[in-house]
Amino acid sequence: MGSLKFKPPQENISTDMSGPLDLVEFRRQGHMMVDFIADYYQNIEKHPVLSQVQPGYLKQRLPESAPYNPEPIETILQDVQDHIFPGLTHWQSPNHFAYFPATISTAGFLGEMLTTGFNVVGFNWIASPAATELETIVMDWLGDMLKLPNSFLFSGNGGGVLQGTTCEAIVCTMAAARDQMLRQIGRENIGKLVVYGSDQTHSTLQKASQIVGIHPKNFRAIETTKSTSFALSPEVLKSTICSDIKAGLVPLFLCATIGTTAVTAVDPLGPLCDVAKEHGMWVHVDAAYAGSACICPEFRPFIEGVEGADSFSLNPHKWLFANLDCCCLWVKNPSALVSSLSTNPEYLRNKATDSKQVVDFKDWQIALSRRFRAIKLWLVLRSYGVNNLRNFIRSDVKMAKFFEGLVEMDKRFEVVVPRKFSLVCFRVSPSAISKANYPTANYEKCVNEVNCKLLEAINGSGRMFMTHAVVGGIYVLRCAIGTTLTEEKHVAMAWKVMQEHADAILHPPCIN
Repeated sequence: MGSLKFKPPQENISTDMSGPLDLVEFRRQGHMMVDFIADYYQNIEKHPVLSQVQPGYLKQRLPESAPYNPEPIETILQDVQDHIFPGLTHWQSPNHFAYFPATISTAGFLGEMLTTGFNVVGFNWIASPAATELETIVMDWLGDMLKLPNSFLFSGNGGGVLQGTTCEAIVCTMAAARDQMLRQIGRENIGKLVVYGSDQTHSTLQKASQIVGIHPKNFRAIETTKSTSFALSPEVLKSTICSDIKAGLVPLFLCATIGTTAVTAVDPLGPLCDVAKEHGMWVHVDAAYAGSACICPEFRPFIEGVEGADSFSLNPHKWLFANLDCCCLWVKNPSALVSSLSTNPEYLRNKATDSKQVVDFKDWQIALSRRFRAIKLWLVLRSYGVNNLRNFIRSDVKMAKFFEGLVEMDKRFEVVVPRKFSLVCFRVSPSAISKANYPTANYEKCVNEVNCKLLEAINGSGRMFMTHAVVGGIYVLRCAIGTTLTEEKHVAMAWKVMQEHADAILHPPCIN
């Protein structure tokens, strides 16, 4: 594999600055950094997608202590190229099909530059009014693009806030739900509260439960089946809740998912909300990946029933070109968040807050300090517009359909779960695996092992990177399409690599 050949300019190399922010050096080094990153993207396909280093590699390459005297940026960038690059898994490679995409864009980059450049700490309105007010505006813009009910928007007495990750969003909403319920039943009964999701719900729900003090025995990961495409069954949820109530427990929180991590299953929001509301539960909708697609009218039906939920979140850094990190959380009742998360020390008091006419986002999140993320999302929405953003998503879905078609044409493979967005879940079919070559009493285990071996082989090649999931006992390969630079030619190449390694595994050469 090739590598970048970074050639720092030899003239005007400086290690002496007048202070931490030398504007002359900032301008010079800033241009150099942009060129360095642009060159990286221009040459990104020359690197193995999945890092091939061994644990502890970097400690062997770098000094044991920080330099006493300053070093020039040219030397540092050379070390980035020589030592950091080998340890990168190149998420922005067009041949990265693992996990879910972490999209980037010119607007996202520029927005991050403005965020970092202004470096405001917008914990309350007065700390930087533009940061707060722009956030309320862009959250309503995006909510309108998704056709969220007005009750989720600032214009309808709800509201949205930018978090870093889905985990933060769920912790905040679960804390609000917990405190609402404990005010009714008494704080001494926290051990009775129960949280519900499916066995396909992201593990962040379990982490949030641990953080907010839910007893580990009261976390429910309800089993799903292939017959429902691994979506959470409202009937099974209802039965589970009834059993818990009979046991003297208190149903608290349901997380429904639009586009689960393993196979992008879609939970039926309307019926699930109906079950939850019978018992006064908080319903959160996690649409971290697939929610972005719902700005397209053809995907909006996937969130039908969201009007019955209490909160809704998605991550524009996954599939809406906002760069990591950017998680949007909307709530119908902001006062529930504020009641659980607010603190009001004297040193933060001010007339604007006391007037109750402004939003202080410090009370909508875990941390006090917060970045000016809104300007990044604002740049993305303005730079591309709704129509182009929809078309970017549709292009990814079209490439996923293309890959799905290639899988279906090769009788050695099968699509395991129907594709809904731009993720294709597939495997080498049991019918393609010779029982003579792989004799075993547990044939399904053998099939899983063959698919695991295939995944290890393609990832070890460095030519592409995919990940896997296990659903219903079936080991599936996940081809997640959506990296910003991916084109149809990369998808075709990925399939060719897949076929080459499948040939080698399914038809090993005879040894005489």
